[in-house]
Amino acid sequence: MTFPSRIINFAVTSVICGFPVVAQAQSTVDDFLDRLANPELRNWEVVEQEVYQRWQISGSASADYLLRRGIEAIEAQDYDAAYDHLTALTDHAPDFAEGWNARARLFVEQQMYGPAIADLQRVLALEPRHFGALVSMGLMLEDMGDFDRAREAYELAHDLHPNQPDILRLLNNLNVQEEGEAL
Repeated sequence: MTFPSRIINFAVTSVICGFPVVAQAQSTVDDFLDRLANPELRNWEVVEQEVYQRWQISGSASADYLLRRGIEAIEAQDYDAAYDHLTALTDHAPDFAEGWNARARLFVEQQMYGPAIADLQRVLALEPRHFGALVSMGLMLEDMGDFDRAREAYELAHDLHPNQPDILRLLNNLNVQEEGEAL
């Protein structure tokens, strides 16, 4: 698969809690991401779900546990507990992109955009094709009035996941707001 020139693709050797992440699991995520980028993909929802599930597997039972606890705490709006779990996760598994992504979600919900953007930048350094992180980045940038960079984030997410209607809707809404036209 050829990547759009704006997407930086690089390999990251992941080590979590002292154990290397199984290369097979990463290649499987890459395979699903390659499939998801096909604009003609009919079962994109199934493939999208597979990507999300694989992104949540760290290779460490303790890291996976901290991620689950952190997400549960966010959903219960127990932000202090969520912060504790997710910060412990990012401290102990700094190469696990989904730990940073979950903590960014926590910061977004609290409208703490500076720390959220920093965590999303870490996600994208570890997983350049994380379309969810790009959408989150775009939403914050749009909210802050940085429409050019928000558009760029949405376009990158759309390049990675052209079948997701929510991404296209966000891009179209921004274009209508800025230029008066939809894609």
